[in-house]
Amino acid sequence: MSAFLNALLLGAGYNAALVAIGAALLGFAAGAAGTFLFLRKRALVSDAVAHATLPGVGIAFIVMVLFGSEGRSLIGLLLGSAVTAAIGLVIVEWMARRTRLSEDAAIGAVLSVFFGIGIVLLTVIQSMSSGRQAGLESFLLGSTAGMLYQDAIIIAVGGSLTVLATFVLRRPMTLVAFDAEFAAASGYSVRQIDLATMGLVMAVTVVGLKVVGLILIVALLIIPAVTARFWTNRSENVLWIASGVGACSGYVGAAISASAPALPTGPIIVLVSAAIFVFSLFFAPARGVAAALYRHWKFQRRVHLRQGLLELARGEPIFDTFTWRTLRRAGLIRRDGVATDAGRAQAAKAARDECRWDIARKAHQDTALTGRYDGLTPIEEVFTPDEIAEFDRLIGGPRIVRPGDHQGAPA
Repeated sequence: MSAFLNALLLGAGYNAALVAIGAALLGFAAGAAGTFLFLRKRALVSDAVAHATLPGVGIAFIVMVLFGSEGRSLIGLLLGSAVTAAIGLVIVEWMARRTRLSEDAAIGAVLSVFFGIGIVLLTVIQSMSSGRQAGLESFLLGSTAGMLYQDAIIIAVGGSLTVLATFVLRRPMTLVAFDAEFAAASGYSVRQIDLATMGLVMAVTVVGLKVVGLILIVALLIIPAVTARFWTNRSENVLWIASGVGACSGYVGAAISASAPALPTGPIIVLVSAAIFVFSLFFAPARGVAAALYRHWKFQRRVHLRQGLLELARGEPIFDTFTWRTLRRAGLIRRDGVATDAGRAQAAKAARDECRWDIARKAHQDTALTGRYDGLTPIEEVFTPDEIAEFDRLIGGPRIVRPGDHQGAPA
């Protein structure tokens, strides 16, 4: 734990601090770019882009070796991966638009073909007598242990430009994500905006090859956006929360990897992101599983409370255990099942509200009003005090619930 805290506070050495900052910057950019891909329901595009980068790495290495270099220039490898990723994007877009293939089928075809070509090229490179081939396979799963200062600068600059472009294009991308037809009618080119979104994803993918690799970058693009969706219903908030989740995942994952050198950084970053997702899945206040269960329990309690009050008003015995416990915990009945003063008052009001709703349905033809009755909505939230007074006049005097009108706790 002390080693982890030391790494978290950037005290684990220069290289560990460099990796943590670079991973945090990459996570922030990935969360921002992946948000609109997720909102557009095109998460699989990131998978195609990631796998389409591998041939570019191999081709760039071969070209640099042919020109007398060792072939290990990070800028050259990233440029090569960007070119083949762009080609893969164009092919996916063309196949989905000009053929009868669906987008997911086009993505599957591009993903498998490009990845296969990349593996073949890596095999050919391993048999070459020139160049420094060692470590090229790290582009599959990432390798941050050997990150240099210039590598961090590339990640910082590329990530910053991606975030800036995402912020500038956020409004048209949001409009296309939620209503592409309205965006087209408003004068936006949906195709160009989609290409811009995928271009941002491609940029993050290329920049992130050094940190998490082409296979795991997909998780860093999608998981933060999915996580953010649990916490808010506003698209702008999703953007910033996803960026924060991505940055936190990158930073904490790099710190964990630095405190336990045997653990690979890329997979740990993804696992941290997944842990935040699982926490959000269960404990997000609005959309989490725990909140949904609480809302269900609360609704069930209201239903049983209403039903119990009506049974008290009619003088019927309460046989349902949950109903009896709900009334008991609310202080509406005693242990022997006899209604308290508060119970009698609320039972009388519940019975009277039923009569009021009956009169309201007969007196009003407006279903927008009377259709709101679900047995739980207070009548005071629908009708004015004057209208309720008129209902009471038509009903007559209130019926008083006497203690002898009800009996018995559940057996």
